[in-house]
Amino acid sequence: MGLPGLFRLRGLAGEQSQTPKTAIILVWLRGGPSHLDTFDPKPNAPSEYRGPFKPLKTKVPGLEISELLPSLAGLANRFTLLRSIAHSGGGHPAGSLQMLSGDPDALDKPGPKYPDWMSIANFIRSGQPRNLPNYVAVNPVDRYDSFTIAGSTYLGAGFDAFKVHGDPSQPGFSIPNIGLKDETGRARLAERIGLRKSFDSLRRDIDQSGLVRTGDQFETQALNMFLSPNAGKAFNLSHEPAKIRERYGMHAWGQQCLMARRLVEAGVEIVTTEFDGPQCGRVANWDDHAVNHHVFDALKYRAPFVDQAVSALIEDIYARGLDQRVLVAVGGEFGRTPRISHVASSGGGVASGATGTVQPGRDHWPRAGSFLFAGGGIETGQVIGATDAKGEDPISRRASPEDFLATLYTHLGIDFKSLTLKDFNGKPTPIIRYGNPIPELAST
Repeated sequence: MGLPGLFRLRGLAGEQSQTPKTAIILVWLRGGPSHLDTFDPKPNAPSEYRGPFKPLKTKVPGLEISELLPSLAGLANRFTLLRSIAHSGGGHPAGSLQMLSGDPDALDKPGPKYPDWMSIANFIRSGQPRNLPNYVAVNPVDRYDSFTIAGSTYLGAGFDAFKVHGDPSQPGFSIPNIGLKDETGRARLAERIGLRKSFDSLRRDIDQSGLVRTGDQFETQALNMFLSPNAGKAFNLSHEPAKIRERYGMHAWGQQCLMARRLVEAGVEIVTTEFDGPQCGRVANWDDHAVNHHVFDALKYRAPFVDQAVSALIEDIYARGLDQRVLVAVGGEFGRTPRISHVASSGGGVASGATGTVQPGRDHWPRAGSFLFAGGGIETGQVIGATDAKGEDPISRRASPEDFLATLYTHLGIDFKSLTLKDFNGKPTPIIRYGNPIPELAST
């Protein structure tokens, strides 16, 4: 797809976009969290399944989650748990592609065939002048090792995320290319833009297709973002009181969540943030095979960061009156094997014994997993679906990745049942092929 084609698509998308300005924050737990040790404890399962953590009563009578998450337990009236999501993607790439784009393929592949829901939402909601990008990835959800797990594919790279890398909890953290701060630099750039536009006037006069006008529209948005001294404020966490920053946690995950809240409050509609890196343990993700981590040491190590960051985000969404329009979704590509394995560690480090140490682990388990939802105008304090006594399979209200995606699209006001997008061959392709929104996660 050439640049003219990209501009044409953006122009069409702008004409179609009449949706309300709802927003979504996706908190992605890369590698797949253990559902038994987080949101779906099984205290009565045999010892080779249940793990060492006790269930903790929450603010909602009858609802229990892991004792590792006490702050979230105190906010259970502010979220709803889906305990019955299941699919066929047993590898990280396939599981991620199923959850993020609805690709039904059970096999891993190097990159996505279909655009992810974030790029599609960005495409549908493009076309309006903005000082901020409408899709921002804070620590992007885009890769798993050498595999690409998300992307805009046939929509074109112009609908990928504006990516924020680095640790926002570190002193001196900043975002390049957002909000030129120097007044002299802004004036100089504005002069150059004016000169270039004078040369472009003839080109604009002879344009018959509207492509130049469409191109100018999006160029203007990019320049607005670069030139506006206010554009960088949403990314600048120093504008937050110290008390708020500390409530989220002065660590990467906490400040990522705080930035996500600031972005949706400033009008950004699609925000993703990935929880991985050093706070996960030795291999920097949630892939808690015994060769990687002592699964229970790893969960115990990372749980305080997750509990603090996610609970602060949920609290803040409600405290600031964003809970009707902003939906928060927290989860990963699949759950972990209910039966605990014991294998020799491949290396020592945080949450892993020395090489050769036999330690417990849980492996990939796409047959069951859990997701947390908050905000979005949904009825909270609920549990949707259930798994069996060992946590192996859903026994009620099984939900597919496309049900998950249909729920997100419904919140964003996107007509997933009738909307098609042209693929690389020009073939109209549905944005998801099956699936229905989960009724309990619809706005009340």
